[in-house]
Amino acid sequence: MRYIARISLKLGLLLLAMSFSAIAQESSFSDKNALPEIGVVASDTLSLDKEMLIGDAVMRQMRGQAPLVRDPVLDEYLQDLGNRLVVQADNAKFPFQFFWVNNNAINAFAFFGGHIGVHTGLIHNAKTESELASVLAHEISHVTQRHLARSMQAQQRAAPIALASIIGGVLLAMADPQAGMAAISAGQATSAQMQIDYTRSNEQEADRIGISILARAGFDPRGAASFFSTLAEQYRMVSQPPEILLTHPLTENRVAEARARIADFPTVNLKPSLSFQLARARVMARYTLNKKYSLDYFKAAVEKKNYALKDAALYGLALAYFRNEKLSQAQNIINQLLAKAPENLFYVDAATDISIATGQYDQAIDRITPLLAHTPRNQVLALNQANALIYADRNDEAISILKDFLLVHPQYELAYQLLTDAYKNSQNFKGMHQSKAEVLVLNGVYQRAIDELQFAYNFTEDNYLEKQRIRARIRQLREEEDRLKRL
Repeated sequence: MRYIARISLKLGLLLLAMSFSAIAQESSFSDKNALPEIGVVASDTLSLDKEMLIGDAVMRQMRGQAPLVRDPVLDEYLQDLGNRLVVQADNAKFPFQFFWVNNNAINAFAFFGGHIGVHTGLIHNAKTESELASVLAHEISHVTQRHLARSMQAQQRAAPIALASIIGGVLLAMADPQAGMAAISAGQATSAQMQIDYTRSNEQEADRIGISILARAGFDPRGAASFFSTLAEQYRMVSQPPEILLTHPLTENRVAEARARIADFPTVNLKPSLSFQLARARVMARYTLNKKYSLDYFKAAVEKKNYALKDAALYGLALAYFRNEKLSQAQNIINQLLAKAPENLFYVDAATDISIATGQYDQAIDRITPLLAHTPRNQVLALNQANALIYADRNDEAISILKDFLLVHPQYELAYQLLTDAYKNSQNFKGMHQSKAEVLVLNGVYQRAIDELQFAYNFTEDNYLEKQRIRARIRQLREEEDRLKRL
């Protein structure tokens, strides 16, 4: 990434050691017993609890300053793919959270507490689901082996939270250069050569473990090698290497070792994944291609049959039509796709958007209601239904769905934003300010969140119980903020 290349030499070296831009690698099943059992390695430097706390703080910073994609359909796909890999990993001590960054660079990164960010450019350029999974498996390995904490242990003279702050700034720079550069302006990196050596060791370990996870999860281990080929093919004729190689240079030895390990695994012939192709089409139609070109691209793909799966190309075309405000064309395609797969959430989501755009709110609600009855807390269904209900001015029903959803997804920012709209429309100003406060908390803006709660307090009238609840939440937020300051 061109912005990372501009970081000072010392900070750039720290980035090599601590930002985990994944390239697909692997290990054989026979190596599993030889892998290190890290257990509580580095716990004297950074405990698991503290690592989760720091990871949560960095994630709040990401939400507030980085260009994250808030898309329930893509979120569900990515989390499901990640979970399929995590269940095959040893030492998974965190509830992993996968999220999208709206950035065309080919990149991904991992940090404290099981957080893994994936750039939209990565799935755009991945040719198969195994290629994308190989990157996630590598990142998961960095987390399970606690490479950040172990790097900190190798730098005993530096305070853990100081290093964590630098790393947070570097990660933010990967997602949003200007915000990241401001965050790291006060940071200093030390012991550059030791960090480089330590990174090489970490990368070799993540290579071995990542490919083993990939294979055990049922993906094609060759996805790791083919991803190398994708990178080489795209950047053979340019002087600037892809961002993923700026943060982790791909040496010939590393590629050779990875290919040698992959050769030990049996060949896995997988059919193209519809979910992957739909997610890729969605990313391209909505995020990585400009509005006009997205329509030209998917029209050509369908006409020339340049696709892995026709339905995914048609889906991309429908989204491109919608983005270009050609609603009837989008509707015709989505109706065809729904006729074949009425419960496919990619199609249901697109149909809901079209119904809302054309003012057919009840149509959207009626389509989702029976599906939501079977899976009442599914994020795609619940949030689409709530959104349609808000447009239909059925705010109390939307509030009920959203409050139920947030019981199991308490950190889903979009749900709180919808809840804010529903409370505002129903003139429930106490609820509106409370939900605004929770959005601010998720972005790490504690003082403004407390201000919103104090506004909410003014609307409690004589409700003693609500007054006590708001006071308790204010105390809780102040304690959280103080705990972060004490790290």
